[in-house]
Amino acid sequence: MAKITFIQFDGTESVVEVEDGSSIMNAAIDNGINGIDGDCGGECSCATCHITLNDEWMAKLGQPSEQEESMLDLNPDREVNSRLGCQIKISAETEGLVVNLPEFQY
Repeated sequence: MAKITFIQFDGTESVVEVEDGSSIMNAAIDNGINGIDGDCGGECSCATCHITLNDEWMAKLGQPSEQEESMLDLNPDREVNSRLGCQIKISAETEGLVVNLPEFQY
């Protein structure tokens, strides 16, 4: 289990406990966090679980795969620290992760 903090675009914070092996996308959906749609169900074939991470977490979690990069490229609000929540799995190493949610999902 790991505690994850989701920060909505308006600054509202929600802290949830997430089981190891779940994705950030599933953690948001399972806990009723608004701001992640997950239209493709976690198949990395859309960008409706777009999130941003701070530099520290980007370094810890690594760079997006080529497939994730191509999905992120579809998002007009992509930033250098953008990731897809479906591609990041929860583990003991993600304890304390802070996830920023965009204003819109595409």
